Amino acid sequence: MKLPEVPEFSKKALEGAGKLLYDSQTAELTHRYNERYLHWEELKHRKLSLDPAILWNLMKVSRELKAKSIKFGNWVFKYNLIDEFHERLHILDKSAAGNLLSSLEALQDNRRKYIISSLMEEAIASSQIEGAATTREVAKRMLQEDRKPKNKDEKMIVNNYATVKHIMDLKNEALTPEKVLEIHRMITGGTLEKPEYEGSFRETNEIAVYSHDGTLLHKPIEYPEIPKLVSELCDFVSSKDKDFIHPVIKGIIIHFLIGYIHPFNDGNGRTARALFYWYLLKNNYWLFEYMAVSRAINNSKKQYRNAYLYTESDRTSNDFGDLTYFIKYNLNCIQKALEDTLEYLERKQKEQSQALKIITESGDLTLRQAEILKQFLKQPEKPVTIKEIVTIYSIAYATARSDLFQLENLGYVEKRKAGKEFIFVLKRRVDRSD
Repeated sequence: MKLPEVPEFSKKALEGAGKLLYDSQTAELTHRYNERYLHWEELKHRKLSLDPAILWNLMKVSRELKAKSIKFGNWVFKYNLIDEFHERLHILDKSAAGNLLSSLEALQDNRRKYIISSLMEEAIASSQIEGAATTREVAKRMLQEDRKPKNKDEKMIVNNYATVKHIMDLKNEALTPEKVLEIHRMITGGTLEKPEYEGSFRETNEIAVYSHDGTLLHKPIEYPEIPKLVSELCDFVSSKDKDFIHPVIKGIIIHFLIGYIHPFNDGNGRTARALFYWYLLKNNYWLFEYMAVSRAINNSKKQYRNAYLYTESDRTSNDFGDLTYFIKYNLNCIQKALEDTLEYLERKQKEQSQALKIITESGDLTLRQAEILKQFLKQPEKPVTIKEIVTIYSIAYATARSDLFQLENLGYVEKRKAGKEFIFVLKRRVDRSD
């Protein structure tokens, strides 16, 4: 693997750029590529009417003039707010929550069920990004059935799920280094090579990020600097910024900084994504409870890696990187997660219509019992436990037990004994037409 590079500002390129400052076609090209925020790696192979290095210098000058700066430790990071960002942030601030709320109200159901489903998806995907080798279907069934993990990969997912649920209870608390360590301990418990690494900062400089072919991608800071920088990160989280930073942008920057500092021997990515999720909930972006952003990241891992690499490689003598690449990538993932959530809820509305038809025909089922019956119809060979219904629908054990017993009494399912618990299987055919 070859690391991305950017050309140095050269006298020749600057002289060439200066001659084109007032050329309308060059100005339009500079603006267009900056709005797309191309990295040099994406620009240099394009067929252009001028030297790519000259165009790159023009793009960099334009970016520098508009850039916002963030000083962190001895570093200065910059970023630009391109039009695409304003559009996506506007959607999150103005219409996304309303659209989501409208879809949830149309379902006339327990919203907690959809939060639980989203948290499961987030936990599974965040673990898969870090190499958890299991399928989404197997992992989700494990969480729904509250089954104990069989190996390290499943333990990663169970830990992540417990952590994101716990984080929902921490949204009104201040972030401290101790809280960061607590979150890391929850995420990594029982999964690291050495138990003493869980919930503690690294104490060596041996940790680095490599590609599969052994290329060094990121050399983290010296370990003695970690406590000070994590403390500064916590101050950054709670402080009122001199120049306003949109909460979603700030959450993405927090995500990046954890990865950049790399304070732990392992579990940095999972901790970074958990803190991003926590910060958005803390700032009342409740719609993120229903959005599995990590699933969008897991489906574009190469772009995720490049977002880090482009940020770190595109630097000048005065700064440590251009955060715009990382912000752009994450806003794309948030947009995809939002679209997936709205599509999911639309599908659930159709399923609810089918459940309502079952209620009308049977006359003896509640809406939830009809939905449970639809679940049996989707996987007619799969047995269902009371505990699984408790987890999926976020209801009391007695309520779940009553629902399944009612389906048994009506002849839809059959109850069987499996060890110390009951399992339920589909007994007879139910009309599956829409």
